Amino acid sequence: MTAGSSSSAAPPAGDAPAAPPSPRRITAEVLIVLGLSLGQSGVYAAMSLADKLTRGPLAGQTTTLNPVLNAREYFDLAYQLLDIGFALMPVALVLFLLSGPGVSAVRRLGLTFDQPLRTIGAGVGLAAIIAVGTVGVYTGGRALGITTALVPAALDDYWWTVPVLVLSALRHAVLEEVIVVGYLFIRLRHLGWSTPAIIITSALLRGSYHLYQGFGPFIGNVLMGLLFAWFYARTRRVMPLVIAHALIDITGFVGYALLGPVLDLGT
Repeated sequence: MTAGSSSSAAPPAGDAPAAPPSPRRITAEVLIVLGLSLGQSGVYAAMSLADKLTRGPLAGQTTTLNPVLNAREYFDLAYQLLDIGFALMPVALVLFLLSGPGVSAVRRLGLTFDQPLRTIGAGVGLAAIIAVGTVGVYTGGRALGITTALVPAALDDYWWTVPVLVLSALRHAVLEEVIVVGYLFIRLRHLGWSTPAIIITSALLRGSYHLYQGFGPFIGNVLMGLLFAWFYARTRRVMPLVIAHALIDITGFVGYALLGPVLDLGT
């Protein structure tokens, strides 16, 4: 050992513990994540609503979810799967950003099945509440002329239609709940935001990217966002929200694909 050195010498700079991100860096990170995902969707949804409003009454227009992406069956399947896969990349980015040595992003978000019965039960309960509210808001919005007619699924009738619709529902559930609730709560907390401010911001963001469907779905999703964000603030668990959202979308997408044309739903 050379003179003046000791076993307690500071480690090389590259091995030093990372300092907490600065508020400016966190703000930039949040803007980038939202700009690559649901913030971008909110901007496009607002533009879509403006376009529809200049075309005529919303009551006379139709919004189609899960449309055909290619006229040929297996190219359509390939495009559907690519669309679902790439849409989940912002979730992968968020998990990467929230993880670190000895830190699990999945656990930080509460995206686990540590208590399966309680987690599933909470998800089913939330889904039931939102399902009743969704029907009421949609019906009211159509009656008031502030909501377009919704076609939840317009895929052709192939062997893979139902599985793809289930995957699409899971995509929306994971993307929205991980980013709009879990990720925003963690990062906005780091910026010193209060819980009520985070809940309201999360709910308004959720409503914004549904504006392309009309004002009714905006209001309905803001209310859903308030409930979901409140639940997360109390439990710090995003998995029940993912389950609830997935159940709602699976019921809507698959139910319409199987029964919509027969019952003339969505008009």
